[in-house]
Amino acid sequence: MKALLLSTTAAATMAVVALVSTSALSEETQFPATLEAQAILPANSMIKAPEDAPEHLRTSGKFTAKNRNRAAGVGTVPGMDENRPTGLALPLDGQPLQGFSGIKAMDDGTFWTLSDNGFGSKLNSPDAALMLHQIKFDWDAGKVERVETLFLSDSEMKVPFPIVLEGTDKRYLAGSDFDVESIQPVEDGFWIGEEFGPFLIHVDRAGKVTDVVETMVEGEPVRSPDYPSFTLPANPTMKNPAFNLKRSGGFEGMARSKDGSKLYALLEGPRYLADGSVEKSGDNPALRIVEFDIAGKKWTGRSWLYPLSEGGQAIGDFNMIDATTGLVIERDNGAGISEKACADSKNPQPDCFSTPAKLKRIYKIEMSDANVGGPVRKIGYIDLMAIRDPEGKARQGGGEGFYDMPFVTIENVDVIDENHIVVGNDNNLPFSAGRALDKADDNEFVLLEVGDFLKAK
Repeated sequence: MKALLLSTTAAATMAVVALVSTSALSEETQFPATLEAQAILPANSMIKAPEDAPEHLRTSGKFTAKNRNRAAGVGTVPGMDENRPTGLALPLDGQPLQGFSGIKAMDDGTFWTLSDNGFGSKLNSPDAALMLHQIKFDWDAGKVERVETLFLSDSEMKVPFPIVLEGTDKRYLAGSDFDVESIQPVEDGFWIGEEFGPFLIHVDRAGKVTDVVETMVEGEPVRSPDYPSFTLPANPTMKNPAFNLKRSGGFEGMARSKDGSKLYALLEGPRYLADGSVEKSGDNPALRIVEFDIAGKKWTGRSWLYPLSEGGQAIGDFNMIDATTGLVIERDNGAGISEKACADSKNPQPDCFSTPAKLKRIYKIEMSDANVGGPVRKIGYIDLMAIRDPEGKARQGGGEGFYDMPFVTIENVDVIDENHIVVGNDNNLPFSAGRALDKADDNEFVLLEVGDFLKAK
């Protein structure tokens, strides 16, 4: 049942915002967003592994216990969000159709998206199959339909390092091989941004890997602690491998230029510099948007900085609107609503949210030849915690007159037409419970009317 009162965040925001307002804290322009439809894929939605896949992929999440020991049977390890049970348990019978992390609208009305690496880390996801999905929305019925799924594979051994299923014929890829997070369909397949390297990966229309590209920024390699060749030193007196990106800081977002010739790969976290500080724009941490030439399969050497706003900690997705402007999801690491916040965030209880969501936004940015090498211009934003819903179109979430997205990770946004965008969450099955205290989040997709925002200069 919907709450009868606005959440504190939504009420405060919507009281100030009529059509367009300016935040006193950051002097950033806010634009309205109105809910037009919502489609939901239930959290416990599964898909079978391919018939020719090894038994290892028939179930997933077998290594998610804290000690990483193999679970004794299906459903024996409770899913938890901090100390709150989410109502689902691992291992799962099949592969979860979840973790949607990146979306692209197609001309035929369908969308391509992808499931990320599985269960949150390289160590616990060796039995999570990597997949791309073609989906479509029945907005009237509020449902998500899976049209097609491509299971990623490396049958021609284009991946230069050993994979989990190295000794098999088809060599399906798993969540300990790559953490796939962003997607762009192209004429001969798909380009995928991932986070372990981080790498750019090209697969053909069957999901077979053809290229794995290392990341370079200003002539320097960018590497995370999960880079495949890294190992701990043999004794404590030796130095650890050098890396300049935090774990889960790779290509969470990736846009394609409107002429189709370039990719713009956006890091989720800032690069670390030689002195231990992070890359900044002014006083704010800044994330690199790195340009990639599709035909040449190489980095162009050009990049931009995306400055995080006050309270922003990561990005979720990135797609272009036109030749010089795009949409970026920016978020904090909170989940849940402030009305159910724990009295003591350092001592969270099962009946409250330790760190409620505050900053969940979509920014419109401008990047062009004029600001290459410098920060993008943030034109304005919409607040995903205060979406207008005057006609009560939300099927779940929000309250009287509004809809909200209090999820820790919101990782899907693209333009539908000159007035509408689609937005969706990554539900981190079965570990995220931001909509309710004790229930694993569903995959929620919404159609938003944001005409003024898309037209903003």
